[in-house]
Amino acid sequence: MRNVSQRLNQIVDTYDRYLTLTTLDVSYNKIGAKEAQHLSNAIRHNTTLTTLHLNGNQIGDEGAQHLADALRINTTLTTLHLNRNGIGHEGAQHLADALRINTTLTTLNLHGNQIGDEGAQHFGDALRINKTLITLGLSFNRIGDEGAQHLGDALQNNTTLTTLNLGCNGIRDEGAQYIADALRINTTLTTLDLNRNEIGDKGAQHLVDALRKNRVVL
Repeated sequence: MRNVSQRLNQIVDTYDRYLTLTTLDVSYNKIGAKEAQHLSNAIRHNTTLTTLHLNGNQIGDEGAQHLADALRINTTLTTLHLNRNGIGHEGAQHLADALRINTTLTTLNLHGNQIGDEGAQHFGDALRINKTLITLGLSFNRIGDEGAQHLGDALQNNTTLTTLNLGCNGIRDEGAQYIADALRINTTLTTLDLNRNEIGDKGAQHLVDALRKNRVVL
C-alpha cells in the first residue's frame, strides 16, 4: 500500500512531465481514499486526460467524493471506470451530484459496487438534468425494483443516454414494468442490459410490449 501511494504521489508531483497523457490506467492496485484525493487534485485542472481506469481498487465512498469534486471542475475527462471499488450509496450520491454540473463525461462505469436502490435514485435524479452522459454501467450493484423505478422515471425525460447496463441485480417483474414504461417514451436509449436479474413472465411481457414501440436492444 505504501509503495503504491508513494508511486502515485510521484506521478502526481511530476505531472507537468505528463502534459500529453490522455489515458491513465491504475486498475487493480491498492488505491484508497487518500490516493484518490491526490489523483483528484491532479486532474481538477488537467486539460489532456480523457480516460481514467481505476477498477479494482479500494476507493470507497470517501474516495468517490474526492473524484466527484474533481469532476465538478475538470472539462476534458470523458471516460471514468470505477468498477469494484466498494462504493456505496453515499459515494454514488457524490458522483451523481457531480453529473448535474459536469458537461464532458460521457461514460461512467460502476460495475460491482454496492450503490443499491438509494444510489440508483441519486443517478436517476442526475439523469434528469445531465445532457452529456451516454453510457452508464451499474451491473452487480444490488439494485432492486425501487431503484429500477427511479432510473425508469429518469429515462422518460433523459434524451442523451444510449447505453444502460443493469445486469446482475435484483430487478423483478415490478421493476421491469417501470423500465418498460420508460421505453415506451424514451427515444434515445439503444442498448439495455438486464441479464441475470429476477424478471419473470410478467416482466418479460411488459418489456416485449414496450419493444413494439421502441428499438432498444435488450
